[in-house]
Amino acid sequence: MQQRTYLDHAASAPLRPEAVAAMTAELTRVGNPSSLHTSGRAARRVVEESREVIAAALGAAPSEVIFTSGATEADNLILKGAFRARSEPSRLLIPRSEHHAVLDSVESLTTEGAVPELLDVDRQGMVDAEQLAALLADRPETIAVVSIMWANNETGVVQPIREFAELARRSGVLFHTDAVQAAGAIPIDFAADGPDALSVTAHKLGGPVGVGALLARKELKLAPIQHGGGQERDLRSGTLDVAGIAGFAAAIAVARQQMSAETARLRALRSRLVDGVLGTQGATGIDGSSLNGSRSPEHSLPGIANVSFAGCQADNLLLLLDQAGIDSSAGSACTAGVSEPSHVLMAMGHSVEQARSSVRFSLGHTSTEADVDHLLRVLPEAVERARRAG
Repeated sequence: MQQRTYLDHAASAPLRPEAVAAMTAELTRVGNPSSLHTSGRAARRVVEESREVIAAALGAAPSEVIFTSGATEADNLILKGAFRARSEPSRLLIPRSEHHAVLDSVESLTTEGAVPELLDVDRQGMVDAEQLAALLADRPETIAVVSIMWANNETGVVQPIREFAELARRSGVLFHTDAVQAAGAIPIDFAADGPDALSVTAHKLGGPVGVGALLARKELKLAPIQHGGGQERDLRSGTLDVAGIAGFAAAIAVARQQMSAETARLRALRSRLVDGVLGTQGATGIDGSSLNGSRSPEHSLPGIANVSFAGCQADNLLLLLDQAGIDSSAGSACTAGVSEPSHVLMAMGHSVEQARSSVRFSLGHTSTEADVDHLLRVLPEAVERARRAG
């Protein structure tokens, strides 16, 4: 069987060996972590020790870590929880380029009186800071939450979260960031960076699917969106997944430990890929290709490159690359199968044609130079065939 080249880490990263080992050790454990007997207390110890590891990796206090089934649930919890905890209908400020877990959560609240206010982004995908400041200055007491993604899942564009959190703090407004792509890829210090809440998930950084967390400051007033046994500060009821949480902790600990070296390695791989596609730094390149986002280390993740190929339908190109043994995507895996142009690229001012011609290549802890070279060997012919087909 042909060995595949996996360039879709932003959708889901392969499990790290450390996570597999941690989960395997817990899969045969008996005992509910909420039970008071010896087996239950042993399971609870694993949960709490894992909570401490995750908190330390993200610069938070253990009491601020609320386990969820993933970042989608964490986003729903903070947005709906913050809105419903208020006595009056209120405004929610989010960029047009946010993940659908945020956009659709906010849209669902309009039936309850929520007023969404969408922030613009520029051609690089950066949030308009002046517009944010102006909205925060306008009746801040009516704003339930501001939510801005730390790093975009389609383009890898990194926002100045510390600056935005400070703007919100001065106005007395709750500030949340979806840090799914940022966690494990760039330094995060929940205490120092200043957000009031932060969403993260395990499977983007080499942990298991089905477990994540909302980091939320203790003083936040949130209404639970899931009711039951009162676990996780009475905000997220449900029996905790001990094995998944252990795998989450193992993965984030390794990602944090290796971050400095991995950042340098992945930035070099990304530059190799981008230069090879665009024809920069002496490379041949592919005519009609352009990078969506930024090459600046300050404003981009080390491992995501989103590229448009003029005159090419991304769906056709993805199928041709798949046939050549390469896994990549046209954007968020959460909207896979939905034939719509990327809302992220449209928000950045790209045309429908440009948005439909864009492919995301995302590198991670298993990526190698051989993976990038394989892509660069087969991509020119694949693009040409896709253009003829389109």
